Amino acid sequence: MRYSKSLEYAVKLTPLDIKKQEFKKALRGYDFVEVEAFLEVVADEFEAIVREKNQLSDEVLKLRTQLKDYRQVEDSLKETLVNAQENLSSSRENSKKEADLIIRDAELKADKTLEESRIKLEKLKNDIVIIRAQKESFARRLRHLLESQMELIGVLELDDTGYNENTLSQNETDQLNKGENSSLKRIESSTTQSSRIKINDKADSDSLDDTAKRDAGKNTKLPRIKNQYLT
Repeated sequence: MRYSKSLEYAVKLTPLDIKKQEFKKALRGYDFVEVEAFLEVVADEFEAIVREKNQLSDEVLKLRTQLKDYRQVEDSLKETLVNAQENLSSSRENSKKEADLIIRDAELKADKTLEESRIKLEKLKNDIVIIRAQKESFARRLRHLLESQMELIGVLELDDTGYNENTLSQNETDQLNKGENSSLKRIESSTTQSSRIKINDKADSDSLDDTAKRDAGKNTKLPRIKNQYLT
């Protein structure tokens, strides 16, 4: 193989080309042995350089691949970070909205509870006023009833002081005692019924007054019986 100064051959030159390179022989030319030895050394060095170049090229390719992977990872991390920030902002906003809703709901419930408590308190106050009024009314009715009964008892006692049982026959005395006992039983029954009247039942209070009036009317018959026997 002949040596050429062409750039194309220089670029494509290989260690084997260097080793097989042949030169023209001329009179008083270079020593053939020295030239061969030099070419051998040059070929070895060139081979080492080519080997190193290939290794570097492989490393560069590997590094480029790694760099590409790193860039992809970086882009993925950036995207993940952006999504995380967006999610965090959204989560904070949702949490704030939820907290506001919870607070608002609690405030509404508290207002409702306070309003219900206020209404119940007003109702209790009104009930207390009504119960007190019914109590006073019942006390007045009961006092009036007791006063009527006491007046009736006083009348009976006055009649007894002016009445002489010795002037009556035994049969008349028994009938008189029987009438008095019946009147006393009616008085006790009326008193017992009045003690059972409910405070908040107006109809029962009116019935109690009617019963007392009827008993009082019946009890007034006792002096008539006495006068009848006396005459």
